[in-house]
Amino acid sequence: MPDRVLDRGLRQPSACGDHLQTRTNPSLAPIGAVSQNRALKFYTQQLGFEVATDQAFDEKQRWIELRVAHSHTRVVLFTPEGHEDRIGTQFNGSLACDDVDATYRQLRQRGVEFIAEPQKQPWGTFAVFKDPDGNQFVLSSA
Repeated sequence: MPDRVLDRGLRQPSACGDHLQTRTNPSLAPIGAVSQNRALKFYTQQLGFEVATDQAFDEKQRWIELRVAHSHTRVVLFTPEGHEDRIGTQFNGSLACDDVDATYRQLRQRGVEFIAEPQKQPWGTFAVFKDPDGNQFVLSSA
């Protein structure tokens, strides 16, 4: 039985057990910010992210996408209208690195505020930091 095409152009597996060949990693991770300029400075100068897109969205905000090293996922510094009360509470993300202790020292030297120092666990090492708006991130390695 041949594959059938779905409305969105994806292949539907046939009864023979074919698998969809789709990319399933997250593409965007939104992070709310009170001040996009302050957030942009923090994420680029202190964390070392790179600007992928910075363009006008509307009269109040810009659409800012940042690249995170070799990740396919981009961070978006954007707060949807009506969600301003979620800034600092809606994002608890994790960033992976090769050496938590070394990255911790480097980020502290750049002025990043950590709320938990590196801790070794059976599954790996982690530390927790926050951005200027209170969004928290776990820095981890296996």
